[in-house]
Amino acid sequence: MRVLGVGEVLWDVFPQRELLGGAPLNFCANTVRLGHRASLITAVANDKRGRAALTEMADLGLDTSLVRVVSEPATGVAIVTTTPQGDHSFEIPRPAAFDELDSSPETMQRATAFEPDWFYFGTLLQTNAHAEQLTHDLARKLGGVKCFYDMNLRPGCWNMPLIERLCAVADVLKLNEFEAQTLGERIGLRSERFSLESFAAQWADSYGIESICITLGAAGCLIYMNGNVSLVPGFPVQVEDTVGAGDAFAAAFLHGYHLRWPALQIGRFANAVGSLVASRAGATPEWSVEECCALASISTGEIYAAHR
Repeated sequence: MRVLGVGEVLWDVFPQRELLGGAPLNFCANTVRLGHRASLITAVANDKRGRAALTEMADLGLDTSLVRVVSEPATGVAIVTTTPQGDHSFEIPRPAAFDELDSSPETMQRATAFEPDWFYFGTLLQTNAHAEQLTHDLARKLGGVKCFYDMNLRPGCWNMPLIERLCAVADVLKLNEFEAQTLGERIGLRSERFSLESFAAQWADSYGIESICITLGAAGCLIYMNGNVSLVPGFPVQVEDTVGAGDAFAAAFLHGYHLRWPALQIGRFANAVGSLVASRAGATPEWSVEECCALASISTGEIYAAHR
């Protein structure tokens, strides 16, 4: 499987350290760990953080040929604040280097030549009109490519018309329970009669989406696929750091979905990968397919079937 992503690369700035992150980068890095190829359309500055980002991306096995290097603004950062309960909030100054995407014919040609099976995008970068236009242009130019939309709403970094436009090109949508409830209210599903099942069915029908996955934190996930709903329990772990866990979950979900696994198997594997990442520090910590399979009770032969 080949995955082309578009989105932000930035440094998560904690009080005592900085770690390379950004949901699209985390997603692509975990896709590579699952044995696939991934390339990311993004931009960094020619500064210390930008040069370090390029080095780390290469070390993670990512194709960096579509990364633009600009003189300014500076390479993106997210200032991370952590609550006593371990929840994180992010302040992301804009504009940042990742806003300066290259939409030249040469970039479009290289993206097409990559021949992706899937095209991944989120919401944060799409608030930049130029980036959103590039995303729509690529979705059209790449022909029969499938689109994976990881919603990941951040306060002040989304609006309803934007969400609707992005959902209209999505084949698979991933979001969390709070985001589903927020969107449900926007379409008139009041809290007293709201259910994730009814939301997923109505939202999928409205936008022609094949599958919707709603993450439920430690409780697991709900998958709407082929008109059916599957509730898949999570795996209890000692949480070290939740940053990047959702992105790892998304990569594992797409792996199983691309292989046309049953919904329950997709959910178990994705929950296992997300749980392992949450149990370790950093957005892209080391983990192995074998330990995920052991946690999810899935044979490694099923995981590696994609690469025979």
